Amino acid sequence: MKLLGIGSRINHSEYGKGVVTNVTSKHYWVTFIDNGLETLEIDEDFEVIEAAEDEVDTVSFYEVEKSLRDILKKWSDVSEVVTIADKWKGGKLILEPGDTNLQGKELPIDTFFHKITMVRDRLRVMEQKINSSKNLDEQEKIDLQQYIKRSYGSLTSFNVLFKLKSQQFVGQRSK
Repeated sequence: MKLLGIGSRINHSEYGKGVVTNVTSKHYWVTFIDNGLETLEIDEDFEVIEAAEDEVDTVSFYEVEKSLRDILKKWSDVSEVVTIADKWKGGKLILEPGDTNLQGKELPIDTFFHKITMVRDRLRVMEQKINSSKNLDEQEKIDLQQYIKRSYGSLTSFNVLFKLKSQQFVGQRSK
């Protein structure tokens, strides 16, 4: 099936006559005379009044950006921007020793949060290096990955600091 180009005119049984204004890998965006903008599946049934011969790039910018983000996250040491939960912004961590003769310590919670996310990022890089290592056999990789998963599990107490659940620590799940 040849894709319609931008500017193609169609007649849809429900929406009437329209013009293709954008094409993605799965959809046509069509502006209809009576119904405005609608998104149609590529394989949806409609009559082609006039097909425009247009070179169509069926990959959307969103798909390209998402793929690039995934690749960078998987293969680089570059840290993603991780935001602290709003309720903790500007707060402080107060450490009080059990011995009243000793002095306590205050630390901006943002600084503490940054250190926690750096630990997480370094664990991720270590996991990537283990997975791509040519010097370790599969069993050694699995054994080392278990230690990393347990480390994540030990750090789940700090998940309360993260704004987005997708950025939290996930430990080894019980079976």
